[in-house]
Amino acid sequence: MPPSVLDRAFIRDIFRQTEADEFLIEHPKTGMLMVLVPAGKFLTDTGGHPPFEVDLPAYYVAVHPVTNAQYARFVAETAHCPPDNQVWQESGKMNHPVTDVTWHAARAYCKWAGLRLPTELEWEKAARGLDGRAYPWGKDWDPNRCRNSGNKGGETTAGVWRYGQGGAPFGGLHLSGNVNELCDEHHNRDAYIHYRQGKMAVPFYAQEIVHRGGSFLQSGNYGFASSYRGGYHWDVKYRNLGFRCVVGLGTSP
Repeated sequence: MPPSVLDRAFIRDIFRQTEADEFLIEHPKTGMLMVLVPAGKFLTDTGGHPPFEVDLPAYYVAVHPVTNAQYARFVAETAHCPPDNQVWQESGKMNHPVTDVTWHAARAYCKWAGLRLPTELEWEKAARGLDGRAYPWGKDWDPNRCRNSGNKGGETTAGVWRYGQGGAPFGGLHLSGNVNELCDEHHNRDAYIHYRQGKMAVPFYAQEIVHRGGSFLQSGNYGFASSYRGGYHWDVKYRNLGFRCVVGLGTSP
């Protein structure tokens, strides 16, 4: 079961804050917990180019990917197509990330909830904090801090309240491992050239959507770094592909 929003011991441990109320909200429609990513600059690094700073407005990001339980409510209220797998309604998987949904379905969920998918820069800032760290927890790879194919249970997704030791600086969980996460942009290989120049709107490149973060199907360390980015066609459904939501401070949740 997820922790109560009033469980201050949990909040202080996971979110590394002393006054959690300033940084944590409970989204009224979905019940998902969301943490504040404050406005300002962060250090980005795509792995193949020198690091540079990007300045973003403040926003709230969901603590974890959208779960099967959260997506089930959306399906029940809208009659939208369910996930394309046999486990999404299993009692033991309700707090696992929803998978096997397309980018269009993920955007439909966000629209229903009054939220949106993150830009890849928002996702990256939530994952790595301000100091350019390689992984949400620090500079060194540690396979025990996230769900991957090399740890026990790695043949499937993990519940979203596991691997708290792999939490990101602002409080997000599973920003490395468990499932790849869809962002709201097309996958343009030259995107970071545009970002470096201060151009946040990336030109259309292909019918591929950016995904970030590693998944339970992957091993090694490369795909789990906060700098890693890949692309999937916008109509694909994979058992290792999910999403999380964000909302800007100027938007009423």
